[in-house]
Amino acid sequence: MVLDGVDRYRVMDPLFECVRVVLSYRGETYSPAYIQGISGAAFRIAGICPCAPTCSFAMETQDLVKLLGYEMEYLPLHGENIDRETRVHEVLARVKDEIRAGRAAILWHAFTTCEWDVVCGFDDEQRQFLGRGSYAGWEEYATADQTRTITCTAICPALGAVLIGDKTGEFYAREAELAALREAVRHAHSRWNQDRLGGDKWVMLDGLLCYDRWISDFRADPPRLPNMGDRYCFGVYRSTHRAASEFVLELVPRYPEAAEHLKQAAEHFASEADALHEGAELLFPGWQLPEKADPEKNAGVAELLSQARENYARGIDEIEGALQVIGRQCH
Repeated sequence: MVLDGVDRYRVMDPLFECVRVVLSYRGETYSPAYIQGISGAAFRIAGICPCAPTCSFAMETQDLVKLLGYEMEYLPLHGENIDRETRVHEVLARVKDEIRAGRAAILWHAFTTCEWDVVCGFDDEQRQFLGRGSYAGWEEYATADQTRTITCTAICPALGAVLIGDKTGEFYAREAELAALREAVRHAHSRWNQDRLGGDKWVMLDGLLCYDRWISDFRADPPRLPNMGDRYCFGVYRSTHRAASEFVLELVPRYPEAAEHLKQAAEHFASEADALHEGAELLFPGWQLPEKADPEKNAGVAELLSQARENYARGIDEIEGALQVIGRQCH
Protein backbone atom coordinates (compact mmCIF):
# COMPACT_ATOMS: atom_id res chain seq x y z
CA MET A 1 0.00 0.00 0.00
CA VAL A 2 1.62 3.24 -1.16
CA LEU A 3 0.39 6.84 -1.38
CA ASP A 4 1.65 8.29 -4.66
CA GLY A 5 2.85 11.85 -5.06
CA VAL A 6 3.84 12.71 -1.50
CA ASP A 7 6.22 15.67 -1.74
CA ARG A 8 9.86 15.33 -0.79
CA TYR A 9 11.55 17.46 1.86
CA ARG A 10 12.46 20.90 0.52
CA VAL A 11 14.42 21.95 3.63
CA MET A 12 16.99 19.86 5.47
CA ASP A 13 15.17 20.14 8.75
CA PRO A 14 14.73 17.29 11.25
CA LEU A 15 11.63 18.50 13.10
CA PHE A 16 9.06 20.49 11.13
CA GLU A 17 9.32 19.97 7.37
CA CYS A 18 7.66 16.60 7.99
CA VAL A 19 4.46 18.41 9.00
CA ARG A 20 4.41 20.42 5.78
CA VAL A 21 5.02 17.29 3.68
CA VAL A 22 2.10 15.46 5.32
CA LEU A 23 -0.26 18.42 5.07
CA SER A 24 0.71 19.30 1.50
CA TYR A 25 -0.55 15.87 0.42
CA ARG A 26 -3.88 16.83 1.99
CA GLY A 27 -4.09 20.11 0.10
CA GLU A 28 -2.44 22.67 2.38
CA THR A 29 -0.30 25.19 0.51
CA TYR A 30 2.07 26.45 3.20
CA SER A 31 5.52 27.01 1.73
CA PRO A 32 8.52 25.21 3.23
CA ALA A 33 9.90 28.60 4.32
CA TYR A 34 6.67 29.58 6.03
CA ILE A 35 6.62 26.40 8.10
CA GLN A 36 10.27 26.92 9.03
CA GLY A 37 9.45 30.48 10.02
CA ILE A 38 6.40 29.98 12.21
CA SER A 39 7.98 26.94 13.90
CA GLY A 40 11.05 29.04 14.75
CA ALA A 41 13.47 26.64 13.05
CA ALA A 42 14.44 29.24 10.44
CA PHE A 43 16.18 31.37 13.06
CA ARG A 44 17.68 28.68 15.28
CA ILE A 45 21.36 27.96 15.84
CA ALA A 46 22.66 26.00 18.82
CA GLY A 47 25.41 23.64 19.91
CA ILE A 48 27.51 23.20 18.00
CA CYS A 49 27.01 19.43 18.36
CA PRO A 50 25.39 16.51 16.51
CA CYS A 51 22.10 16.82 18.41
CA ALA A 52 21.70 20.62 18.33
CA PRO A 53 19.19 20.85 15.43
CA THR A 54 16.92 18.32 17.16
CA CYS A 55 17.47 19.48 20.76
CA SER A 56 17.09 23.25 20.37
CA PHE A 57 13.62 24.30 19.27
CA ALA A 58 10.99 26.95 19.90
CA MET A 59 8.20 24.37 19.96
CA GLU A 60 7.72 20.62 19.64
CA THR A 61 6.73 19.08 16.31
CA GLN A 62 3.40 18.16 17.89
CA ASP A 63 2.85 21.80 18.88
CA LEU A 64 3.18 22.93 15.27
CA VAL A 65 0.43 20.52 14.23
CA LYS A 66 -1.89 21.95 16.87
CA LEU A 67 -0.87 25.53 16.03
CA LEU A 68 -2.05 24.96 12.47
CA GLY A 69 -5.45 23.88 13.76
CA TYR A 70 -5.19 20.13 13.33
CA GLU A 71 -5.95 17.33 15.73
CA MET A 72 -2.82 15.49 16.76
CA GLU A 73 -2.14 12.14 18.37
CA TYR A 74 1.31 11.38 19.72
CA LEU A 75 2.22 7.70 20.12
CA PRO A 76 5.43 7.48 22.20
CA LEU A 77 7.80 4.52 22.11
CA HIS A 78 9.65 5.51 25.26
CA GLY A 79 8.91 6.29 28.87
CA GLU A 80 8.08 4.51 32.08
CA ASN A 81 5.88 1.43 31.86
CA ILE A 82 6.31 1.14 28.08
CA ASP A 83 7.49 -2.22 26.80
CA ARG A 84 9.10 -0.97 23.60
CA GLU A 85 9.25 -4.38 21.89
CA THR A 86 5.50 -4.85 22.34
CA ARG A 87 4.49 -1.24 21.92
CA VAL A 88 6.28 -0.83 18.57
CA HIS A 89 3.90 -3.24 16.84
CA GLU A 90 0.91 -1.29 18.16
CA VAL A 91 2.38 1.98 16.89
CA LEU A 92 3.32 0.54 13.51
CA ALA A 93 -0.19 -0.82 13.11
CA ARG A 94 -1.59 2.67 13.70
CA VAL A 95 0.84 4.12 11.14
CA LYS A 96 -0.38 1.59 8.57
CA ASP A 97 -4.00 2.45 9.39
CA GLU A 98 -3.22 6.08 8.59
CA ILE A 99 -1.82 5.12 5.20
CA ARG A 100 -4.84 2.93 4.45
CA ALA A 101 -6.98 5.99 5.21
CA GLY A 102 -4.99 8.05 2.70
CA ARG A 103 -2.94 9.99 5.25
CA ALA A 104 0.84 9.95 5.50
CA ALA A 105 2.22 9.60 9.05
CA ILE A 106 5.23 10.98 10.89
CA LEU A 107 7.62 8.44 12.42
CA TRP A 108 10.86 8.99 14.31
CA HIS A 109 14.04 7.46 12.83
CA ALA A 110 12.15 5.73 10.01
CA PHE A 111 14.69 6.51 7.26
CA THR A 112 17.17 9.10 8.58
CA THR A 113 19.11 9.15 11.85
CA CYS A 114 17.16 10.50 14.82
CA GLU A 115 14.83 12.77 12.87
CA TRP A 116 11.09 12.88 12.19
CA ASP A 117 10.41 11.22 8.83
CA VAL A 118 7.26 10.81 6.73
CA VAL A 119 5.91 7.32 6.08
CA CYS A 120 3.67 7.12 3.02
CA GLY A 121 3.65 3.42 2.21
CA PHE A 122 4.31 -0.06 3.51
CA ASP A 123 5.13 -3.50 2.17
CA ASP A 124 4.30 -6.20 4.70
CA GLU A 125 5.86 -8.96 2.61
CA GLN A 126 9.22 -7.19 2.74
CA ARG A 127 8.42 -5.72 6.19
CA GLN A 128 9.35 -2.29 4.92
CA PHE A 129 8.10 1.27 5.14
CA LEU A 130 8.39 3.71 2.24
CA GLY A 131 8.66 7.45 2.57
CA ARG A 132 10.57 10.68 2.83
CA GLY A 133 13.25 12.18 5.07
CA SER A 134 15.39 15.31 5.17
CA TYR A 135 18.18 13.55 3.28
CA ALA A 136 16.46 10.30 2.26
CA GLY A 137 13.84 9.62 -0.38
CA TRP A 138 14.45 12.74 -2.45
CA GLU A 139 13.83 10.96 -5.74
CA GLU A 140 12.15 7.60 -5.27
CA TYR A 141 10.72 6.88 -1.85
CA ALA A 142 13.23 5.69 0.73
CA THR A 143 12.73 2.18 2.12
CA ALA A 144 13.65 0.74 5.50
CA ASP A 145 12.69 -2.01 7.90
CA GLN A 146 9.46 -1.18 9.69
CA THR A 147 11.03 -1.60 13.13
CA ARG A 148 13.98 0.65 12.35
CA THR A 149 12.29 3.32 14.47
CA ILE A 150 13.36 1.59 17.71
CA THR A 151 17.01 1.08 16.67
CA CYS A 152 18.10 4.58 17.73
CA THR A 153 18.20 4.04 21.48
CA ALA A 154 21.99 4.11 21.71
CA ILE A 155 21.76 7.73 20.55
CA CYS A 156 18.37 9.01 21.70
CA PRO A 157 14.96 7.80 22.87
CA ALA A 158 12.67 6.12 20.35
CA LEU A 159 10.20 8.98 20.17
CA GLY A 160 7.43 7.16 18.31
CA ALA A 161 4.88 8.52 15.85
CA VAL A 162 2.82 11.67 15.29
CA LEU A 163 -0.54 11.23 13.57
CA ILE A 164 -2.26 14.29 12.11
CA GLY A 165 -6.04 14.17 12.27
CA ASP A 166 -8.77 16.47 11.00
CA LYS A 167 -8.57 20.23 10.90
CA THR A 168 -10.87 21.31 13.70
CA GLY A 169 -9.34 24.61 14.82
CA GLU A 170 -8.18 27.94 13.44
CA PHE A 171 -4.68 28.99 12.53
CA TYR A 172 -4.08 32.54 13.71
CA ALA A 173 -1.39 33.55 11.26
CA ARG A 174 -0.56 37.03 12.54
CA GLU A 175 -0.22 35.82 16.10
CA ALA A 176 2.04 32.95 15.03
CA GLU A 177 4.18 35.12 12.77
CA LEU A 178 4.83 37.80 15.37
CA ALA A 179 5.50 35.20 18.05
CA ALA A 180 8.09 33.58 15.75
CA LEU A 181 9.82 36.91 15.13
CA ARG A 182 9.91 37.74 18.84
CA GLU A 183 11.32 34.30 19.62
CA ALA A 184 13.97 34.75 16.91
CA VAL A 185 15.22 37.88 18.68
CA ARG A 186 15.11 36.26 22.11
CA HIS A 187 17.00 33.18 20.91
CA ALA A 188 19.68 35.18 19.11
CA HIS A 189 20.50 37.14 22.25
CA SER A 190 20.16 34.23 24.69
CA ARG A 191 22.72 34.07 27.47
CA TRP A 192 21.79 30.50 28.40
CA ASN A 193 24.85 28.66 29.80
CA GLN A 194 27.11 31.69 29.44
CA ASP A 195 27.92 31.51 33.14
CA ARG A 196 29.11 27.89 32.70
CA LEU A 197 31.65 28.64 29.99
CA GLY A 198 35.23 27.88 30.94
CA GLY A 199 34.28 25.02 33.20
CA ASP A 200 35.29 21.39 32.97
CA LYS A 201 32.26 20.37 30.94
CA TRP A 202 31.18 21.39 27.46
CA VAL A 203 27.87 23.27 27.40
CA MET A 204 25.40 23.99 24.62
CA LEU A 205 24.99 27.61 23.57
CA ASP A 206 22.30 29.45 21.58
CA GLY A 207 22.27 32.18 18.98
CA LEU A 208 25.14 34.65 18.79
CA LEU A 209 27.00 32.99 21.67
CA CYS A 210 26.91 29.75 19.71
CA TYR A 211 28.28 31.48 16.62
CA ASP A 212 31.06 33.10 18.66
CA ARG A 213 32.30 29.80 20.04
CA TRP A 214 32.00 28.08 16.67
CA ILE A 215 34.22 30.74 15.14
CA SER A 216 36.67 30.45 18.03
CA ASP A 217 36.82 26.67 17.61
CA PHE A 218 37.98 27.04 14.01
CA ARG A 219 40.57 29.63 14.99
CA ALA A 220 42.09 27.33 17.61
CA ASP A 221 45.79 26.50 17.51
CA PRO A 222 46.53 23.67 17.07
CA PRO A 223 43.67 23.33 14.58
CA ARG A 224 40.90 20.95 15.56
CA LEU A 225 39.48 18.23 13.37
CA PRO A 226 35.94 19.02 12.14
CA ASN A 227 33.48 16.42 13.37
CA MET A 228 30.00 15.09 12.79
CA GLY A 229 28.48 17.93 14.79
CA ASP A 230 30.04 20.50 12.48
CA ARG A 231 28.89 18.66 9.37
CA TYR A 232 25.33 18.14 10.56
CA CYS A 233 24.90 21.70 11.80
CA PHE A 234 26.33 23.14 8.58
CA GLY A 235 23.94 20.96 6.61
CA VAL A 236 20.85 21.92 8.58
CA TYR A 237 21.51 25.59 9.28
CA ARG A 238 22.54 26.52 5.75
CA SER A 239 19.12 25.19 4.67
CA THR A 240 16.91 26.47 7.49
CA HIS A 241 18.48 29.93 7.49
CA ARG A 242 17.95 30.14 3.73
CA ALA A 243 14.31 29.58 4.61
CA ALA A 244 14.53 32.49 7.08
CA SER A 245 15.23 34.83 4.19
CA GLU A 246 12.27 33.50 2.20
CA PHE A 247 9.97 33.59 5.24
CA VAL A 248 10.52 37.25 6.06
CA LEU A 249 9.98 38.12 2.39
CA GLU A 250 6.62 36.34 2.57
CA LEU A 251 5.74 38.66 5.46
CA VAL A 252 6.43 41.87 3.52
CA PRO A 253 2.93 42.27 2.00
CA ARG A 254 1.31 41.39 5.34
CA TYR A 255 3.25 44.04 7.28
CA PRO A 256 3.78 46.90 4.79
CA GLU A 257 4.70 49.28 7.60
CA ALA A 258 7.78 47.11 8.29
CA ALA A 259 8.56 46.22 4.68
CA GLU A 260 12.00 47.82 4.52
CA HIS A 261 13.17 46.16 7.72
CA LEU A 262 11.90 42.77 6.50
CA LYS A 263 13.53 43.16 3.09
CA GLN A 264 16.84 44.04 4.70
CA ALA A 265 16.52 41.08 7.06
CA ALA A 266 15.92 38.80 4.08
CA GLU A 267 19.12 39.98 2.41
CA HIS A 268 21.15 39.36 5.55
CA PHE A 269 19.76 35.87 6.13
CA ALA A 270 20.40 34.97 2.49
CA SER A 271 24.02 36.15 2.86
CA GLU A 272 24.32 34.17 6.08
CA ALA A 273 23.09 31.03 4.32
CA ASP A 274 25.54 31.65 1.45
CA ALA A 275 28.46 31.81 3.89
CA LEU A 276 27.32 28.65 5.68
CA HIS A 277 27.02 26.86 2.36
CA GLU A 278 30.55 27.89 1.37
CA GLY A 279 31.87 26.73 4.72
CA ALA A 280 30.17 23.35 4.35
CA GLU A 281 31.54 22.84 0.85
CA LEU A 282 35.04 23.85 1.95
CA LEU A 283 35.14 21.52 4.95
CA PHE A 284 33.21 18.56 3.63
CA PRO A 285 33.75 18.07 -0.12
CA GLY A 286 31.62 15.14 -1.18
CA TRP A 287 30.08 15.45 2.32
CA GLN A 288 32.89 13.30 3.73
CA LEU A 289 34.44 13.95 7.13
CA PRO A 290 38.11 14.97 6.84
CA GLU A 291 40.71 12.58 8.18
CA LYS A 292 43.01 15.29 9.56
CA ALA A 293 42.81 18.94 10.53
CA ASP A 294 43.75 21.45 7.83
CA PRO A 295 44.88 24.82 9.26
CA GLU A 296 44.25 26.64 5.99
CA LYS A 297 40.74 25.27 5.60
CA ASN A 298 39.93 25.96 9.25
CA ALA A 299 41.03 29.56 8.84
CA GLY A 300 38.85 29.90 5.77
CA VAL A 301 35.88 28.42 7.59
CA ALA A 302 36.41 30.75 10.56
CA GLU A 303 36.25 33.71 8.19
CA LEU A 304 33.08 32.39 6.54
CA LEU A 305 31.50 31.78 9.93
CA SER A 306 32.37 35.34 10.92
CA GLN A 307 30.55 36.58 7.82
CA ALA A 308 27.60 34.34 8.63
CA ARG A 309 27.51 35.55 12.22
CA GLU A 310 27.58 39.20 11.17
CA ASN A 311 24.73 38.72 8.71
CA TYR A 312 22.72 36.73 11.25
CA ALA A 313 23.16 39.53 13.82
CA ARG A 314 22.16 42.19 11.31
CA GLY A 315 19.15 40.16 10.20
CA ILE A 316 18.01 39.88 13.80
CA ASP A 317 18.52 43.64 14.26
CA GLU A 318 16.22 44.25 11.30
CA ILE A 319 13.60 41.93 12.78
CA GLU A 320 13.78 43.95 16.00
CA GLY A 321 13.24 47.08 13.94
CA ALA A 322 10.29 45.48 12.17
CA LEU A 323 8.69 44.48 15.47
CA GLN A 324 9.06 48.00 16.83
CA VAL A 325 7.35 49.51 13.79
CA ILE A 326 4.57 46.89 13.88
CA GLY A 327 4.09 47.55 17.60
CA ARG A 328 3.71 51.30 17.01
CA GLN A 329 1.13 50.63 14.30
CA CYS A 330 -0.85 48.44 16.72
CA HIS A 331 -1.09 51.30 19.18
